[in-house]
Amino acid sequence: MKKKILFFCDPGIDDSLAIIYTLLHPNLELVGIVTSYGNVTKEQATANAYYLLKLANQEHIPIIPGAANPVQQDPVTYYPEIHGAGGIGPIQPQSDMKYQIYPFDTIRYLFNKYGKELIVVDTGRSTSLAIAFILYNQEITNVGAFYIMGGAFFVPGNVTPLAEANFYGDPTSSNYVLKYAHNLTIVPLNATQDAILTEQIIQHVIQQTTSPFRDLLKPIFLYYYKAYQKLIPGIHGAPIHDLLAIMLINNPSIVNYIFYDAKVINGAGEAKGLSYIDLRPTGQNGKTRIATKLNYSLFIEDFIDVMVNTER
Repeated sequence: MKKKILFFCDPGIDDSLAIIYTLLHPNLELVGIVTSYGNVTKEQATANAYYLLKLANQEHIPIIPGAANPVQQDPVTYYPEIHGAGGIGPIQPQSDMKYQIYPFDTIRYLFNKYGKELIVVDTGRSTSLAIAFILYNQEITNVGAFYIMGGAFFVPGNVTPLAEANFYGDPTSSNYVLKYAHNLTIVPLNATQDAILTEQIIQHVIQQTTSPFRDLLKPIFLYYYKAYQKLIPGIHGAPIHDLLAIMLINNPSIVNYIFYDAKVINGAGEAKGLSYIDLRPTGQNGKTRIATKLNYSLFIEDFIDVMVNTER
């Protein structure tokens, strides 16, 4: 039986690659996409999600618009220099696309329909998922597991020296989700910063695949890679952070884990968005599974296998 995925995201190049991977994976079934602000506006994220579903001829999958701003109502910063003005690098989805969007309450319907079979993945700001916890506090207890891409534990952040972008974007909501999500896996920069795809790997996939996304892969990857070459001079590829959160659902052995309950610092100071765990001798381990070291060869093997073997 395929694992059912409800995907909260803000596509975004790495979110887009995570969506593509999910749609192509033989053991995963995408049952809904909740789109929010983050890499782009909520409206652009929604259009991008539909564009990818249309390419795959999977328009039946519900697209559910979520939050447009963080709960703090701080100004939202977008990242066109990394993801492009429209979020998918140089690709511009048609401005006249007509598509159905579903009400936010569809999330409750999916919680009830799939119950323990459902896996919630959030690779964007935590606002929409926190709202779902607040609105559907009974129904959400039926969900099987949660995977959150966010945080940086004792490694540098990527939006400030201390903070990763998702947790920085709405630390109040991130804290709420980390407190109440059960069977939770956090996938932080510790692991995702090493989840690097190279131009050679992308070229290999393009040559081997018959996927409907074949012509999309190279231009969006090259755009992303060029952005990272400016951010991290000498890097030999681009880290596809959000992809790893999806990948661990079916292949958890790609990373090592530690078990601690994590928190995120709120407020507007220099430590805003900092994720941390209690490592004191008197501190206690927790139930939250936190990904640490990546097995790079397994990561690449899994990516190529799913992206190339599309006729199953």
